[in-house]
Amino acid sequence: MDLSNLVYPVISLGGLGLVFGALLGYANSKFKVEVDERIPLVRECLPGANCGGCGFAGCDAYAEAVVMGTAATNKCSPGGAEAVEKISSILGVEASTAEPMVAFVRCKGTSDVAREKYNYVGILDCNQASVAPGGGSKACEFGCLGLGSCVKACEFGALSIINGVASIDEEKCVACGACISACPKTLIHLVPKKSKVRIDCNNKNKGKEVMDVCDVGCIGCGICMKNCPKDAIEIVNNIPVFDYTKCVSCGICANKCPKNSILNLRKPALKKEAVPSPAKAASEATSSENNNATV
Repeated sequence: MDLSNLVYPVISLGGLGLVFGALLGYANSKFKVEVDERIPLVRECLPGANCGGCGFAGCDAYAEAVVMGTAATNKCSPGGAEAVEKISSILGVEASTAEPMVAFVRCKGTSDVAREKYNYVGILDCNQASVAPGGGSKACEFGCLGLGSCVKACEFGALSIINGVASIDEEKCVACGACISACPKTLIHLVPKKSKVRIDCNNKNKGKEVMDVCDVGCIGCGICMKNCPKDAIEIVNNIPVFDYTKCVSCGICANKCPKNSILNLRKPALKKEAVPSPAKAASEATSSENNNATV
């Protein structure tokens, strides 16, 4: 066997390999994309939930956007203030914390106060039910269907269905917005966590149309707006809209609402014990002494 028949092909292939390797090395150095070393550092500050609440596809995309300066440092709700401080420290900027927000379901049409048009039998999913006849079984076309699409979307276990309506555990909610996207009725909104008064209805009809389908629905009367001392309420599509930059959570709107459609989370003020005047106290003491002497 002539070895030259093997040597020359090997040398040729080896030479081609060296040439292509050199070309690839040159291309790599020529077209290399520099990765900012701060990006992985910022990524480590994030919780890794990939919830999308920041408006980006995931934590990696958000970390890159923050370093590139196209996203604020306070957009990660699950990370909270701690993540903001760490990221700001890495970037050498002042920490800017946003007001804590929380998701809120604008519906209190539970099974005992809201009417049903028919018994729904099908996939337990609000999006599926909303394309059924009439937009679902609930008589209120704007009401919570209670089939739990938002519950499935929440990665933090902050939602549950109670008496036919979605309910949010505000201590677990991180305001990621996943439940907002999952609700076909656009019932869920972000509100300041510190807010103590919130509109608890989403029905955009008025008067009798609302009362025919729900006992506690907002009828769009505007009494709340007229009685707000801070002009913090505006009626839009027959629904009160709160301007939380003006609202002081006084609770007057909730107390005036004839349908109890505004949730009031204010704690009732403790009643102070009546303190008798010195003269009255002395009189009571004298009376007590006389009674004892008589006995």
